[in-house]
Parts: sequence; C-alpha cells; structure tokens
Amino acid sequence: FYQYNPNAAVWGDIVWGHAVSRDLIHWLHLPLAMVANQWYDQNGVWTGSATILPDGNIIMLYTGSTNESVQVQNLAYPADANDPLLLEWTKYSGNPVLVPPPGIDIKDFRDPTTAWHTSEGKWRISIGSKVGKTGVALIYDTEDFINYQLKSEALHGVPGTGMWECVDFYPVSKKYQHGLDTSDNGPDVKHVVKASLDDDRHDYYAIGTYDELNSKWTPDNPDIDVDIGLRYDYGIFYASKTFYDHHKGRRVCGGWIGESDSELADVKKGWACLQAIPRTVSLDKKTGSNLLQWPVEEVENLRLRAREFKKVEVEPGSVVPLDLDAATQLDIVAEFELDKDALMKTAESTEEFSCKTSRGAAHRSALGPFGLLVLADDSLAEQTPVYFYINKGSNGTFKTFFCTDQSRSSAANDVNKQIYGNFVPVLEGEKFTLRILVDHSIIESFAQGGRTTITSRVYPTRAIYGSAKVFLFNNAIETNVTASLKIWQMNSAFIRPYPNIR
Repeated sequence: FYQYNPNAAVWGDIVWGHAVSRDLIHWLHLPLAMVANQWYDQNGVWTGSATILPDGNIIMLYTGSTNESVQVQNLAYPADANDPLLLEWTKYSGNPVLVPPPGIDIKDFRDPTTAWHTSEGKWRISIGSKVGKTGVALIYDTEDFINYQLKSEALHGVPGTGMWECVDFYPVSKKYQHGLDTSDNGPDVKHVVKASLDDDRHDYYAIGTYDELNSKWTPDNPDIDVDIGLRYDYGIFYASKTFYDHHKGRRVCGGWIGESDSELADVKKGWACLQAIPRTVSLDKKTGSNLLQWPVEEVENLRLRAREFKKVEVEPGSVVPLDLDAATQLDIVAEFELDKDALMKTAESTEEFSCKTSRGAAHRSALGPFGLLVLADDSLAEQTPVYFYINKGSNGTFKTFFCTDQSRSSAANDVNKQIYGNFVPVLEGEKFTLRILVDHSIIESFAQGGRTTITSRVYPTRAIYGSAKVFLFNNAIETNVTASLKIWQMNSAFIRPYPNIR
C-alpha cells in the first residue's frame, strides 16, 4: 500500500495505491485500496499501518484529513478476509476512532504504527506529533482498536526536531541476525525508534531500551538520539516503514525515493517518485549502535552475467575504466585496500571534513577520495562518484566517510546536484566494502555491510543506455588503492498492470 495521487504527478488528492508481490521485486498493480470518499478522509487518505491479529485477521489504522483538514485516525478492515489479494476494504462505520488530544494541533497528529502486544494483553500503537518544536511519539493502548487510552507520557520526544511523521518502533535482536516480531521483547532485545522529520525530510533512528511498564523508550546514547545522530539513508529516502516477514524471519524496510528535478519536469513526464529496493534491517552486533540495511536477497534473482576484477591497482590521481557490456542496470560488490605503509606515514590533520560541504570527489587529500564512478560517459562529463574519504585526525585515529557526489551527475540544469554522505564506522581489520545497485537514474549504495547507506536520484543525459560506463578512481595523493569487484548485469523487474476484467 502506498500514497498515490491518481490525478497528477504532484502532491494532492492522496489515496491508497495497492500492489502485490511474491518476492518484493516483481509486482502486480491492483485497483486503488482506499479513496477519499468520507468526511473524515475527504482531504486525503494518508499514511497508516496494518496489524495482523492472532486469529489471522488484519486491521488497518490510517490517518485521514477531514473536510476541515483535521488529522484523525481511522479503522479499516478487509471486506473479504479470505481474498488473498485484499482487493476491497471496508471503513469502520464509527470512524474516526481517534482525534487530536488536548494540546496537540489539529494538523500535527498522523501516521499510526503497527500495533504491538503488551504483557497485559492489550495492543499498543504510536502516532507521530509535536508539542511546540519538540517532536514526539504519542502512545495509545487499546483492546479492540475502537476504544483507546492515551498514555500520560510520550514514548519518546526530542526538543527542536519538529513534527515526527511515519514513526516506526520495533525490536532488534542483540544475539541473532534474524528479525523479530513487532511484539517481541526481553533481555536480548533492543528497540529502534525511527522518525521521518517533516522539517528536513529525512529518516532518523536511534537504538535504545523500551520500558513497557512505563511506556517509555530511552536511547542507549543520548548523543545519537533521533535527529541528533544516525539516519537510515543519507540521500533521498523518506517516509519509510518496516514490517516483520514471518515467513523468512526478517524485518524489511520500504522507503520512498522522491524526485530531485523540477516539478515542471515531473508534470511533463507524467509521474514522480518511486519505491526503493526493500531492505532487511538488523542490529550491527559489532558496533552495537548501528543498524545494518541490506537489499533483500530476492534482488539477486535479477542477476545475469557477471564480470570479476581482482586486485586492480589504482594509482594516486588515476581513473581506470572497467570493461562491461552495459552499465545502466548493475549490482556491484567491491572491496578496497589501502597501502598500509602510506596509512602510517600520512601526517595527522586537523581538517573538519563533511561530504556535503566538501568539493566532492574532486577534493583531494592524502587518503582519499577513492571508489567508483557510475553512470559515467566516456568523457566523464557526466559521472556520479560513490566513494570513501579517510581523514587521519590529530590523535592518529582514522575516520572514514562514505559519500555520493551528484555535482556532475547530469548536464541538465533543473536538477538538484547535492553531495550526500556521512561518517561510516570501519573497524580494525575490516576492508573498505560497498555494494551499489544502479538502475538508469537511481543509485542505491551500501557501505560496510549496510552501516551507512545513500540513495541518489540522478538524471543523466549522456551516460545512458550503451553510453553509460563504470570507472574506478583514486584521488588520494599519498596512497595506492587495490580494488576487487564483482559486477552483475541486472534483468528488469516485472511491474504488471492489473487486468481490467472486473
């Protein structure tokens, strides 16, 4: 289910689109699931979440924007619980089931989560909001999804973060790699709070401890609380939601990739925005403070022929072309090693580096940048570098950054060409590793097993189809880089329209 405007390639007239898949890669479009046809959702059928009940039935809570633009929560359920496609949905006759509580603005109350069980046998949900400029996740208990009790305190809040949208709350295992059901809890469990911040349109998360009795969550490290520390993705990725896949025992995250061209261009092409490749989410057992995000394994079924490049030496200031038949649909797995003597000899620096404010891949220093140029043409007039940058601090420690530079990604002049990225932990003994999914105008990049991810929406005009190339590059001044890669050509996913037989 997804937010959809059937009338234009811009925001407005929001209803629920609907699609189904057996593998999260190939999709069949279905008829619209819910449309704005009641007073309580007349101005939009907004974000919601499904909860699967113990008897197998499904309920849906969603935000409606009323005829007076008040944000309220509504209940819906399948018209036919035996329909495997869940084509028809019935809205509860007593909607809305929740209205903004005292102290909450009528336009700051949205996006209910999947419910989880409490030890008292009740269901608990969270709804995003704000109090002044403090973003909060409100908490409600219910036994029947019709009557609710607002808890006296929010699950969590962070001053200065503004409105929290699309709040997500879920457990991750401290011991195992597999995912957990949303209701799981215990001594070997940590909990994640994620909020999509309306003020800056990014998804932030933090890992902490959930006190069920007091309905409170506390971050393990206040210095990396929601909005202060970590993001799901340092590119263009927003309004994500996770769900527990009980068939494969994993938690899967889906996110929205917006556009970074002009609205006029979107209207001209007749569509805007897309869904990212679904990702598994788990706790990084090595750092304990990061999530690991990784493309679902099913995407590997799109792999076709592969080329391997072993221990390619890339000298300082050089660019090395990689011989590929085509380079617009790729799955790239790469690892890089630096000259250890160079690492030791490199002078310490007081440089304060930032991907966003640097000069991108052209910003040369002793130990970087180095990585790959994707969606590049032969002349390198168009290119999107995905790279590492290492800074040796004044205390002799190394800090690694992972970046994507869009500044030369397109010859078009109506495109946002930011440089994305952030710090990525690289632990002792680890090589520099990345995976990149390239799909014509989308680049999804995962560093160090998914500790840091970057999604880019680019609009090449020259590096398209047979003219797109891939290059290794090393803009470090003082070190060689040794790269080993395996690159697969990728088949297309099949996205089918619903047959018009009804």
